[in-house]
Amino acid sequence: MVSMVQNVAIDCADPYGLARFWSLVTGAPTDPADRPGAAETAIELPGGPVLYFNRVPEPKTVKNRVHLCLRPDTTRDREVDRLLALGATLVADRRAPDGSGWAVLADPEGNEFCVLRSTEDRNRQG
Repeated sequence: MVSMVQNVAIDCADPYGLARFWSLVTGAPTDPADRPGAAETAIELPGGPVLYFNRVPEPKTVKNRVHLCLRPDTTRDREVDRLLALGATLVADRRAPDGSGWAVLADPEGNEFCVLRSTEDRNRQG
């Protein structure tokens, strides 16, 4: 017997607002029935688990124990720039001069996630 990952739950203060941010990040649409003020909402990722956003009363106070790692379809650096323009913040820059490494960003509610090298970056840099 095995278990299947149904969804990745993300605690937040504003499920609808955070789902809209992640919808722009992933290109996966929010549910048309979802509205501002919703206590929960979700984004179904093509070929992957659901990102489930759940309102909780307490704010985020420490580093995530689980986080998402993104592999962009453009270069890592272009994706970092795009995500910063969407409202993410840079938490830690782990990019190395040789082109390896990753960037740690946070979404608008402070949840950390990583942007890895793209396939294009990996093919070019080895």
